[in-house]
Amino acid sequence: MSDGDSIDDQITEAEPKETEAPYDPTALEGVPEAGRARLQQNRAGLFTSDLSVNEFLLIKQAGFDPVGLVVGSSIYHIGIQLAGWKRSQELSVLSEAMYSARQLAMTRMEEEADQLGADGIVGVRLDVGRYEWGQDMAEFIAIGTAIKHREGVLHRAPSGRPFTSDLSGQDFWTLMRTGHRPVGMVMGSCVYHVAHRGMLQSMAQTGRNVELANYTQALYDARELAMERMQSEAQEIKAEGIVGVQLQEKSHGWGSHTIEFFAIGTGIIPTESPDGGIEPPTPVLDLS
Repeated sequence: MSDGDSIDDQITEAEPKETEAPYDPTALEGVPEAGRARLQQNRAGLFTSDLSVNEFLLIKQAGFDPVGLVVGSSIYHIGIQLAGWKRSQELSVLSEAMYSARQLAMTRMEEEADQLGADGIVGVRLDVGRYEWGQDMAEFIAIGTAIKHREGVLHRAPSGRPFTSDLSGQDFWTLMRTGHRPVGMVMGSCVYHVAHRGMLQSMAQTGRNVELANYTQALYDARELAMERMQSEAQEIKAEGIVGVQLQEKSHGWGSHTIEFFAIGTGIIPTESPDGGIEPPTPVLDLS
């Protein structure tokens, strides 16, 4: 979409609404032979991990062992949707594409974790890559470290799938110490077209301190849609709350007036109270 679009009404491709990919814990669809050999090596006892040394030690102290680095990938064609020059609106075709592609990558990463018998995945990163050979295509990648409880205590999500979390090793250890545990990453996406200002309006505001109300409202609306969808996901997985929420804004090459607002965090639930209560924080003086 370019800034020169002058269509007054929304125009979209006719395509069915995307549905969530079915989850199959035995699936190895799309995993290349080298990937299957890698998982076999992990099952035999050789773990891989993107944890730092400190994160590795804290994961171990929390009672878990890393079992392998797990990856999910989806290269997705993003449909066409145009918007009016002077109209602020969500571009629902693009919102659906960005969400569904990430969900596919996440599902495949979880299926790899299931192949390793993991309880969950920590340190999950979701990246979007674009390549010169496909302007309307993007690769969505989910990657993290699968972990398993050393004593065999089940820590999976209520759905039976491995839990997912973008918490660092330190944050995961701290969360477990407070008597809570992650049940899943939750996210909400909203791709929004922000209306342009008219020439007369721009001239009238030149040299003045004045709020640009149309921009304020458009960005406010878009963020709220992303946040609302993230919270709805948290309710679906029966989370008590969400920690580590991030609000990201990126254009992804659609033009200066089309932005994706992406909300993501980790849904958590309480477990039993930690032994001895929560220790008070220890002040640390940084000498560097």
